[in-house]
Amino acid sequence: PLDAAILFSDILTIPDAMGLGLTLEEGIGPRFARPVRTPEAIRALRAPDVATDLGYVLDAVRLIRRELPPALPLIGFAGSPWTLASYMIEGGSTRDFRLAKCLLLDSPAAAHQLLALLADSIADYLAAQVEAGADALMVFDSWGGALAHAAFHEFSAPYLDRIVRDLRARPALAQVPIILFTKGGGLWLERLADSGCDALGIDWTVDPGKARERVGARVALQGNLDPETLYASPTAIEREVARMLESYGTGPGLIANLGHGITPGVDPAHASAFIDAVHRLSARSQPGLG
Repeated sequence: PLDAAILFSDILTIPDAMGLGLTLEEGIGPRFARPVRTPEAIRALRAPDVATDLGYVLDAVRLIRRELPPALPLIGFAGSPWTLASYMIEGGSTRDFRLAKCLLLDSPAAAHQLLALLADSIADYLAAQVEAGADALMVFDSWGGALAHAAFHEFSAPYLDRIVRDLRARPALAQVPIILFTKGGGLWLERLADSGCDALGIDWTVDPGKARERVGARVALQGNLDPETLYASPTAIEREVARMLESYGTGPGLIANLGHGITPGVDPAHASAFIDAVHRLSARSQPGLG
């Protein structure tokens, strides 16, 4: 059995609600009919009305909450400002982020305006998910690791901080757990832990034990099995789970998970093998693991 459920929703709901014309093309992925590539286009953007423009997501949260056992937590989620901005500027998926990075370099003031607008919209969106029934929140900075060191500290991390501060300032959300995940962000764990979040997601390139040493007891860790491991045999999956738990060590503070999203071709039986191995091995050798 799972210890929590997560809302499954496209990461680009907020840009879509801003009127960029999102479509999903087979073999290509998400595309925006009206990408945002100039300061003028950024100034023309308006924050979505969460209740109206994103009400369908909130309806889904309410429905999921009703269907789940009362004691099973539901995690709401959103993409990070930089990750959403990269799609909005590029017009879809990209390998090099060339257009997005050039906008950061050539028009930094406009980039900050876009990121601030997104951060505030994301905070409103996440707050509405809690009101609709989510028990915890997660922000996916899927493309933070594509940024140079200085760029991450200027254009991604401050806006993750802004979201956490905004949520913490709302009395109804002061105690709601917040998880931040930057894929490829192992270099910046200490900086991310300073955001005020409750947990950090780590990808499979990070050693859990070393990560724990670096952040101490400030935050819990979530991760970090390589998602491709689920295509291997159940025996291999259990071996890798054992390696992950052994690296982390004993005691609480680890949310066992994949190091990024599960992919569509995974056999559900192999996902179950992962979950079963976590429960079995943690009960045997990691008493108190949460």
